[in-house]
Amino acid sequence: MTELLEHPLFTQTEPKSIEKVAIVVSKGSLEGVYPGLIMANGARMEGIEADVFFTFFALDAIRKDRCAQLKVATVGNPGLHMPTWLGGLPGFSALATRMMKRQIEKIDIPPVPEFLELLSDSGAHLYACRATVDMFGLTMDDFVPQIEEIINVGEFYEKAAGSEIIFT
Repeated sequence: MTELLEHPLFTQTEPKSIEKVAIVVSKGSLEGVYPGLIMANGARMEGIEADVFFTFFALDAIRKDRCAQLKVATVGNPGLHMPTWLGGLPGFSALATRMMKRQIEKIDIPPVPEFLELLSDSGAHLYACRATVDMFGLTMDDFVPQIEEIINVGEFYEKAAGSEIIFT
């Protein structure tokens, strides 16, 4: 009986702690960008290494000319709990964006440009996706200074080795 209880299936082990996260941010809307930034910030606050990889429309979050103007996606957004047609009304996206920014500010979460600076200053590493940068005809000059490199997926996987990968 003792041998059975000592079998690996029956012994309790301590859960491993997370030492590193690699976060992929792929959405460029306000509600699509913040989850990745918040996860990276939480990791850094816990002493966990964080790499953040921005791809496709999430590049808007790190572009100098767009990072401060992200909007809430109102058309076809099931999280808004309203008919799709309502989200398409003129001015509705601007209204929803203003409301969300007000709520974000109330709970002391910084605007996206300030959040990127905070993450970089805390030691998080921020990267842009090479394929998307090339597809959109962008260069390093288009991005906020906190972006360390433009890297391809293989390089991201190298940097992410040993990480918990989180896709937002």
